[in-house]
Amino acid sequence: MTEIKAELVSVGTELLLGQIVNTNAAWISQHLADKGISVYYHSVVGDNFDRLAGVFQQAGRRSDIVLITGGLGPTDDDLTREAFQHISGLEIVEDQQTIEKIESFFTKNKRDMTPNNRKQAHILKGAKVIDNSVGIAPGIIVEHEGTIWIFMPGVPREMKAIMLEGILPYLADRFDLNTVIRSRMLRFIGIGESQLEHELRDIIAAQSNPTIAPLASEGEVALRLTAKAAQVEEADQMIDKTEAIIAEKVGQFLYGYDEETIDLKVFQQLQAKQSTLASAESLTGGAFGAAVVGNPGASSIFNGAAVVYHSQAKQSVLDIPEALIEKYGTVSKECAEAMAQAVRSTFQSTFGISFTGVAGPDSIEGKRAGTVYISIADESGCQTRDFQFHGDRQTVRGRAVKKGFELLHAYLKKGRE
Repeated sequence: MTEIKAELVSVGTELLLGQIVNTNAAWISQHLADKGISVYYHSVVGDNFDRLAGVFQQAGRRSDIVLITGGLGPTDDDLTREAFQHISGLEIVEDQQTIEKIESFFTKNKRDMTPNNRKQAHILKGAKVIDNSVGIAPGIIVEHEGTIWIFMPGVPREMKAIMLEGILPYLADRFDLNTVIRSRMLRFIGIGESQLEHELRDIIAAQSNPTIAPLASEGEVALRLTAKAAQVEEADQMIDKTEAIIAEKVGQFLYGYDEETIDLKVFQQLQAKQSTLASAESLTGGAFGAAVVGNPGASSIFNGAAVVYHSQAKQSVLDIPEALIEKYGTVSKECAEAMAQAVRSTFQSTFGISFTGVAGPDSIEGKRAGTVYISIADESGCQTRDFQFHGDRQTVRGRAVKKGFELLHAYLKKGRE
């Protein structure tokens, strides 16, 4: 079967302004992939007639299927149908079943139906109408000049109902779909994107099916493996084989899959070991503890946190000796280790972790911005690392938190070095 090229167009100025997150596009792409349909383009366009028409013209030239969400409501700025009519010349008509449904809705809810609500019953002449089981505006399917155009409301709940109940079955019948696309995200920490690509350069160069796509984020990197096959089981086996080859080279840095996060992984490691944790935080200001307790059931492994930002707080809350601070300073290996040991003792935890450093922008105690000490303590002693992070205050603090989880993950996985 020739590969089907699909494109998504999300309509709404609120999406461009960031007032609403465009979750529709990701959801639709995932479900099309499950049917073996490749999405080549995502577009977001505001409620502007000329720009909508321009995006539609471009989409029609390059894609076999164009799915549009949004702009089907009753107000003047809902222009999706009108913009498509402009480029296609197709007549807009009123669908009788839909207008009856709209009228019934207003009667049932004892509300007056304003004239502009009739607009939600407008469809393109000759189109296939897909009932909206959870809303008013229907889905619309129309074929024009070799492209299938699919129009759906932008409300996620309504879009999903129309996709699952009408669009996906229609596409399966229309194209006799016999392939699936499966993806798996491999998550790595402790290795940079460039180093990961270097280690896997031969594998990446030889990729075909599955494909391998590196994706970097703050403090970690991921590989997305994507396979096409006739059956889900076959695609998963192809991914399994590629993952095994990758793991032979860089498996020591692999910590999780798909939506797993490093804080969740550490949480699971502590649960498996029936161990507990406490944190002493200076420059991170409680951000590490907040990330831990973001996981349901965190009370089973997290005993508490001490946010000791000022040097006096370190002395009064954790009983860090004044002499130690005077001799080494608060931004030091010695202070970090004292904090980790003290918080472990205070909260009677298996492990204690501490963060101290300079978030910036100014230097402190002769240490420049970005200097960070992280210490992990257990019954046998401390392991401390120092780092020089770059970026603004929030970047330094965020990287420190991520690095803390990375160190804990390695510590729990391999034991104290």
